Amino acid sequence: MAYTRVSDANEITAKYMDSILIEQRLIDSVVADISTEFFGEKFDTPVMTPAFSHLGKYDGRELTGLEEYSLAAKECNALNFCGMMENDMFQRIVDTGAKTVRIVKPYADNGKVRDQLQYAKEAGAFGIGMDIDHIFGVTGYDIVIGEEMTCQTADMLHSYVTSVDLPFVVKGVLSVADAVKCAEIGAKAIIVSHHHGRLPYAAPPMMVLPKIKEALKGKDVKIIVDCGIASGADVYKALALGADAAAIGRSMFPSLEKEGKDGVVKFIKSIGNELRFIMSATGFAKVSDIDDSALIMS
Repeated sequence: MAYTRVSDANEITAKYMDSILIEQRLIDSVVADISTEFFGEKFDTPVMTPAFSHLGKYDGRELTGLEEYSLAAKECNALNFCGMMENDMFQRIVDTGAKTVRIVKPYADNGKVRDQLQYAKEAGAFGIGMDIDHIFGVTGYDIVIGEEMTCQTADMLHSYVTSVDLPFVVKGVLSVADAVKCAEIGAKAIIVSHHHGRLPYAAPPMMVLPKIKEALKGKDVKIIVDCGIASGADVYKALALGADAAAIGRSMFPSLEKEGKDGVVKFIKSIGNELRFIMSATGFAKVSDIDDSALIMS
């Protein structure tokens, strides 16, 4: 069979994740508790929603997909994220009652960045942040739905952190270098991600995660992982390799499209149930106990 080059980071990520195996440890184990703490709040699960943008209404339902999955996050007591949108749409997300982190794009219009961050604070956001992995496109700066993006320096990011008194999350970290800079500018969390493979041959988030965890030791920065998270086993592996939480993404779409809020609730709970089972079967009673000792890196 001829060798075929694969530049698709999503395929590379899936193969890497599936190569990590799990060792069973049953004696003296107990039923695990999957609740977790984030930014001083207790959540029922370390499974978080993605920072999706611009989801319309499915099958003529009353609410947008953004509102439906936010309502699901509230019902599951899971931390909710949302992405690129105008302030009126963000208000509708907040009105669902979900604890929500607003991730703002790196707009070339810096006034828009600051306006959206401030609006999030005033509307009652749980946290704010920026999606740095949409800075560049193949011809220069990225253009997203007609809006130009631009570079973000450490000084610029630090100014966002200090301008609004909310936990700040940087999404799109995929290196120790960027992770350390995020800690230095005062970010309270990072999302280790290649944004569904925007960079050809991007390293799988779980591959770089252990080094990032080590580099951030003692720096009070939470680590979230996304890209390809679709099961409790995926979440378990992320936690074992150093993450504090994991975010589902496109794996949520079929449930959202078919059943709306109820479908997403079922999906999040099914992932949590599998996570609980694997934790129980590997001797970890709490999320904070999980380490990589039961992983086999094949």
